[in-house]
Amino acid sequence: MSSLPSARTLRRATTGVFASALLVGALAACGDDHETAEKRDPGSTSSSSAKDVKESEKADLTVLAASSLTDVFGEAKKTYEKEHPGITLKFSFAGSQELAAQVRQGAPADAIVTADTKTMDGLKGETGTPAVIAKNRLVIAVGDGNPEKVDDLKDLTDPKLKVVLAAKEVPVGNYSRQVLDKQHLKVKAVSEEPNVRAVLSKVQLGEADAGIVYKTDAATVPDKVDAIDIPDAQNAVASYPAAALKGSKHAEATADFLTWLSGSEAQSILQHAGFQQP
Repeated sequence: MSSLPSARTLRRATTGVFASALLVGALAACGDDHETAEKRDPGSTSSSSAKDVKESEKADLTVLAASSLTDVFGEAKKTYEKEHPGITLKFSFAGSQELAAQVRQGAPADAIVTADTKTMDGLKGETGTPAVIAKNRLVIAVGDGNPEKVDDLKDLTDPKLKVVLAAKEVPVGNYSRQVLDKQHLKVKAVSEEPNVRAVLSKVQLGEADAGIVYKTDAATVPDKVDAIDIPDAQNAVASYPAAALKGSKHAEATADFLTWLSGSEAQSILQHAGFQQP
């Protein structure tokens, strides 16, 4: 026959049970406090942190770009946005000198790509460090079938020929004059245009017999204009520097896009359009 537990044993058991109950209650309270804290600060959870990171990757980037990049950047936009679903690229195309003026006037934008280093150098106080992403060369654009039988730069001096050039303030206009001056050729332009696309349009519409444009621009309308090559020894090389603007509200996303422009995928797109490696 077993003996009954002593009073001391009963007191010890009761104390143990009471202590255990207090511990469980304390743990439960901590759990409740933690849950309440998570509700007050959803960013403290790992899933919320992931959400925050995802939202930080969303941005509408405005890129000021030289007119000669219109078509190729259209292709780049499709590829980049597909690979970066949170990013929307918005391009504003114009002559490089006009883009620089917009930056100086405080136009809201994230990056700029010009068709020459001179224009970019003039924006040193407004941009980060630029990097050349592509190069280009000049050609003589003439009507389809070359009706005026233009063969070379010397032919552009014919006073009967309607030649159109970009204004000297525009990179392609400056390059054109460098090429002509190097050959000691005097060409009287019937008009001076604000960007290379305007020169191309004049020739395309038959309003001019010839014009000097970038090789890549002439290649965008091969069924409407012919491109007469200019020998390398007489030609000029256009460089396209790209840089982030210091006023950008999306510095990280802008840096990622500019890095991508120098990468193999973007370079393949640029070279397919006729641009040369930087």
